[in-house]
Amino acid sequence: MMVYLLRRLAFLGLTLLLTSLLIFAITQWLPGDVCRVILGREVGDAQLQACRADLGLDQPAVLRYVNWLAEMLRGDWGNSYSNQVPTYPLVMERLGNSLRLAGLTLLIGAPLAVALGAVAALNEGRWADNGISLLSLAVVGLPEFVTGVFLIEILAFRFGLPASSTIRAGTPFFEALPSLILPAITASLVLVAYVARLTRAGVLEELKQAYVRTAILKGLPRRIVIWRHVLRNALLPTITVIAISLGWLISGLVVVESVFNYPGLGRLMVFAITRRDLPLLQAISLVTVLGFALANLAADLLYAALNPRIRVGE
Repeated sequence: MMVYLLRRLAFLGLTLLLTSLLIFAITQWLPGDVCRVILGREVGDAQLQACRADLGLDQPAVLRYVNWLAEMLRGDWGNSYSNQVPTYPLVMERLGNSLRLAGLTLLIGAPLAVALGAVAALNEGRWADNGISLLSLAVVGLPEFVTGVFLIEILAFRFGLPASSTIRAGTPFFEALPSLILPAITASLVLVAYVARLTRAGVLEELKQAYVRTAILKGLPRRIVIWRHVLRNALLPTITVIAISLGWLISGLVVVESVFNYPGLGRLMVFAITRRDLPLLQAISLVTVLGFALANLAADLLYAALNPRIRVGE
């Protein structure tokens, strides 16, 4: 297991290095002039040159990348071009908010999706299977803003849950929990729809395997065969999808955050793009990639724990 872990960590480091290079290159090639965004369109050439020199934009691209990467590793992420505040605490505050929302979404969505998928597979062709499949397709087809507005109408206006999820920095989790419920349910519905169908397909595939028939013929109770063997093998691809979904939940819930006015990382990324705030955009992008990479690492380790055959080299 240790060899497998070291191999995955090395791959993670290489992925982050290559991704950091790609992020830096893309942000440097974005159209427009950063200094004109900061100073305005009527500024003179002398002021533009001074601004570029002050920001280090007149240096060679390779030197700018090396300096930027070294500062990122030291924790010095520079100041936001938009409001001249340090980028690091701003990104960390929004990241904390997004992690809260992502964690609650997974807590709601993942167990529900696995349960619905397993129930649908065990009742293949019956009303439970048809109902769950139809509901999953309907939820996938609905845009997130439609689901969010519907939940606001039902749960906020009629049952008093907060429709706006604006929370202050440092708010304890349980104090902020009422503001997280509606956006978490909205995001979890999409997660449930995909993961339930994937779980259903995996369970159906495992139920056709010879070892299942052999175990049942030997006298093992069906529930033990399903719980200890079928689900364990069927959930292997589901784990990867849930892990990838964690990265999406951290920075990809722009629509959900906008509907509920939630101060997450996705809305901050949109703000950085529209303002061409390069330090802020680079920091958010790198944090997002790190979140995806760590989530996939966790999925790989859990995958290896459930199926030791994939630990190549041991």
